[in-house]
Amino acid sequence: MNQQRIIRPATRPVVSIAIITVCVTTYLLGILFPDLRPFFLEHFALWPLYSGYFQPWQLFSYGFLHGSFNHLFFNMFALWMFGLSVEKIWGSRKFAEYFLICVLGSGLIQLLVQYLSGNIYPTIGASGAVFGLLLAYGVMWPNNKLILIFFPVPIKAKWFVLIYGVAELTFGVTGVMPQVAHYAHLGGLLFGAGLLWRWGWRPSMTWN
Repeated sequence: MNQQRIIRPATRPVVSIAIITVCVTTYLLGILFPDLRPFFLEHFALWPLYSGYFQPWQLFSYGFLHGSFNHLFFNMFALWMFGLSVEKIWGSRKFAEYFLICVLGSGLIQLLVQYLSGNIYPTIGASGAVFGLLLAYGVMWPNNKLILIFFPVPIKAKWFVLIYGVAELTFGVTGVMPQVAHYAHLGGLLFGAGLLWRWGWRPSMTWN
């Protein structure tokens, strides 16, 4: 009797595409209708707790706003590059849970940093969640070699994740590029790692 292995077809990455669509749409609306930009920032960017503008939904909505074309492009490019592959394997529901946890974790860390520093400014962007997705990609395909636009040298995904994480921590501590929310990026990475840990992953599985 011949036995055939049943291979489950990859999930269509509908959540990744939906996230990209929402982010691009909100950005274009802000360009086409400039009066909407202050409205988006006031109500949907992430404001510090003591600013008078904070609302609970901002812990998620801020991740779908972007302040410039470069900000939007690089985040969406990374989401396309890493997110689609991860969602195809995980399935849309698990992927959506992971993405939103990374957005939430990134936002919570940013609120904590702003509370401790006393700075008042809005935070926007999916960068923290993208960091979490980069970690997920590095965990699933640690030895895949990446060649990125700003780093055109082949490097294994697991080492790229590690180097990028250390770089963000260094930038945050030293205050380099203060306009970038480095700790928020690390928040997405850490909360993503926590969820992966809950699902059974251990660092020794990737960095051995």
